[in-house]
Amino acid sequence: MFDRRFLVILIVPLVIEQLLGVTIGMVDTIMVANVGEAAVSAISLVDAITWLIITLFASFATGGAVVASQYLGRRDKASANIAAMQLLFLSLTVSIALLIICMPLRTQIIRLIFGNIDTHVLHLSSQYFFYIIASLPFLASYNACAALFRSMGNSRVSLWVSVVMNALNISGNAYFIYVLKMGVVGAGLSTLLSRIIGSIIMLTLITSPTNLISIRGIRHFQVQKEMIRRIFRIGIPNGIEGSVFQIGKLIVQGFITMFGTAAIAANAIASSVTSFINIPGGAIILASITIIGQTVGAKRYDEATYWGKRLLLISYVAMTSLAIPTYFFTAQIVQVFNLSAEATATAITVIRVTMIMSALLWSPAFALPNFLRASGDAKYTMGVSMFSMWLFRVAASYLLAIYLGWGVLGVWVGMYIDWACRSTLFAVRFAGGKWKQITLI
Repeated sequence: MFDRRFLVILIVPLVIEQLLGVTIGMVDTIMVANVGEAAVSAISLVDAITWLIITLFASFATGGAVVASQYLGRRDKASANIAAMQLLFLSLTVSIALLIICMPLRTQIIRLIFGNIDTHVLHLSSQYFFYIIASLPFLASYNACAALFRSMGNSRVSLWVSVVMNALNISGNAYFIYVLKMGVVGAGLSTLLSRIIGSIIMLTLITSPTNLISIRGIRHFQVQKEMIRRIFRIGIPNGIEGSVFQIGKLIVQGFITMFGTAAIAANAIASSVTSFINIPGGAIILASITIIGQTVGAKRYDEATYWGKRLLLISYVAMTSLAIPTYFFTAQIVQVFNLSAEATATAITVIRVTMIMSALLWSPAFALPNFLRASGDAKYTMGVSMFSMWLFRVAASYLLAIYLGWGVLGVWVGMYIDWACRSTLFAVRFAGGKWKQITLI
């Protein structure tokens, strides 16, 4: 069904999109860092909460994209279109509900999760969170449409729309932060406006009749329970898995807040920099929905196995190639962020250790489970992720960071142990082939 040319056409735009997203994220952090460490800390705390919400959107998007991909593999375009309509409906419904709930409770949510944080950081976090919450329906619709385009094998659309969104975000930051001196409010407003524009563009493009999947006839839309059930078979386990994962990360983030503003800032910078080498892996994860989903939908399990191994190898090679130079230039990279001496030293140590562990463990820990999800094996990935998160990442982080006094580094070592557990269990499942026995559509 696929060849090398298709793989290149699919993955290269995804890599560029991931690179753009991480680069813009780093530039965003650098721009805000000039306002002060309190601003960096505030945005990092809100981003941690936001990722929990985004995970819900991504879960539904993944569920809808997997179902649509498998229908495309069967050459059933009509059913793929129906799945797309139901996905967009679910995404908008959930995002609007979250907006209504979270907007008036945003300060309380921050306090509940992070406890007794600095008053100034809390105030800035609440300001920034307002604009992020307002952007949720636009982000949800964008994510749904982007996932559908990728399920068609067309990753160029999400790339170019992402270019537009990020250009608007950076130019907005420059104007609101530097010219109007609006601080975190400017950063939040810029994010909101860029997501509105991106959503409008995506919703317009997904209605084109030339697409393999096209959302049209919205006035005649009807909820189709059976199709939603299929989406939920992937989306709900994936959503629970992702939500538990993000909740665990929030708990661990709470551990870090105990060590002060410098530790929070160092962790934020380390997370931003280390996400750079995850770019190839992130692209592979997105591409696997199309490739594994369509081959499984067509009942070509040998091809699915072949492409799974091929994608995993590509991820390993690419991530290692990025980890090596990043390791040696860590000090120079961290200095760009204008942190205090304490935060700089902590960030350098964490980043260097993470370069080694990411090259070894990240690909099987996060690419392999997405291969399984694309086949419909979402319950297994949920079980493994919940087990590993609570037993290793959360418990081990507490033991190492707080009980043994390792500080921020202890939190990251707990994460590495989590990666090792995931890698082992997912590799056993994929090699065993039980995922081939699961029927989604």
